[in-house]
Amino acid sequence: MGIVAGLDSAPDFTRIVVCDTDTGSVLKQGYAPHPVQGTDGGGRPSDVDPQAWLLSLGEAAGGGLLEGVQAIGVSAQANALVPLDAQGNTVRPAMTGGDKRAQVAAADLIDAFGGREAWARAVGCVPGAAQPVTKLRWMARSEPENAARTAVLLQAHDWLVWQLLGRPVRRTTDRGGASGTGYWAAATGGYRPDLVELALGHQAMLPEVIGPAEAAGTTPEGLLISAGTGETMAAAFGLGIGLGDAVVSLGASGSVMAVHPEALVDQHGMITSLADATGMHLPVVTTLNAVRALRGTAELLGLPDLESLSDLAMKSTPGSHGLVLLPYLEGERTPNLPHTAGTLSGLRRESMKPEHLARAAFEGMLCGLADALDVLRGRGVEVRRVFLLGPAAELPAVQSAAPALFGAQVVVPQPADYAAIGAARQAAWALGASQGTLDPRTPPVWQGPVAQVLDPGEDLAVGQAVRQQYVAVREQTHPGAFRA
Repeated sequence: MGIVAGLDSAPDFTRIVVCDTDTGSVLKQGYAPHPVQGTDGGGRPSDVDPQAWLLSLGEAAGGGLLEGVQAIGVSAQANALVPLDAQGNTVRPAMTGGDKRAQVAAADLIDAFGGREAWARAVGCVPGAAQPVTKLRWMARSEPENAARTAVLLQAHDWLVWQLLGRPVRRTTDRGGASGTGYWAAATGGYRPDLVELALGHQAMLPEVIGPAEAAGTTPEGLLISAGTGETMAAAFGLGIGLGDAVVSLGASGSVMAVHPEALVDQHGMITSLADATGMHLPVVTTLNAVRALRGTAELLGLPDLESLSDLAMKSTPGSHGLVLLPYLEGERTPNLPHTAGTLSGLRRESMKPEHLARAAFEGMLCGLADALDVLRGRGVEVRRVFLLGPAAELPAVQSAAPALFGAQVVVPQPADYAAIGAARQAAWALGASQGTLDPRTPPVWQGPVAQVLDPGEDLAVGQAVRQQYVAVREQTHPGAFRA
């Protein structure tokens, strides 16, 4: 019996959970927002002083929260680049999020290395504005003095682990975090220093990638710190997903990821090949339009919220009386149609009712995500269960349609701090492995999340007919969008 802690440093807050090492039961938790920082003049994501993460960590851990804890795992926001000089000081504030400043740099990098396919083959992903490799290119072009001073490259969880350990000479990361940088290849498990040099203009020191159950080190007080990982990988680990499981996240945009035993190379760049926190792989496919399509429809219909849109949609029937919405309101990434717009098809006198448009919005969003699932299935990824995340997952219109449209059992976990729980589970694994009580190849078995389980049942055939209706409209409007 023992207790471990998981720390999740999200973009806006720090959450800490203290868990029982054997069951994963959450015993205590703490929370603190990050200190407020300004935005730049263009309303773009602000640069962040990493010290803000330490301040909120200290606040969240107040009141003796970590008393008796034997090990800590760290999860942190993805894509936050922390450039350090040779003395370990930050060269500039951390660049976080999908930084729009770097969009031109992304296109520049893609061309400089020979195109999307070359990048996909090299590191399993095509550079986007969010990735650290792209931010390096932006810094080299826009802040050459800072680029020249940059000697060490860390991400948010790497930096936090390093700080907790007292800033040792050795700096570490994990496969999950490294796989999102754009200069580490999930397929080979190695860095591509040539891509760092291409982006930054010179080489830089990169953190050592340690195994899932390895410890990054021990604090002077004897507290074990595990490898840490990115938020996406920590949340997957906290949910306990494994082979046959996929996770569909319903944000303004959508994402689909699944556990797979090998890295997938996708020459079209639709699949981002990430590594997970267990030694497996997490291929991810994203859509640009998920809940934003629902919000747009609610506004069009004069409805105050998504709950009202869901209630209205439930008055319609599967297939929305022939209405089909291709929800490509911001262009789309899956399929790759960056300059297109949404399409509403099937307008007839009998279908021109608010409830049918409301249902078409839900079906369009879910069919778009089913397209993303099919990209993974088409590459041999098995999907038996789909974990549905995000507040919109609780809506009746989503829950009634998703199992049949996805063609799989749908699991809707109760809201919880899964990234922090995943970080705690990693800490328990590293602790057990260091003590010889756990196999370093097999993570601790913790109780699964409390969840609703929804089966397609007799609705499967109806759902597949709705999918076919959607696919027919998509193919007619954008022929060959999913073909080479």
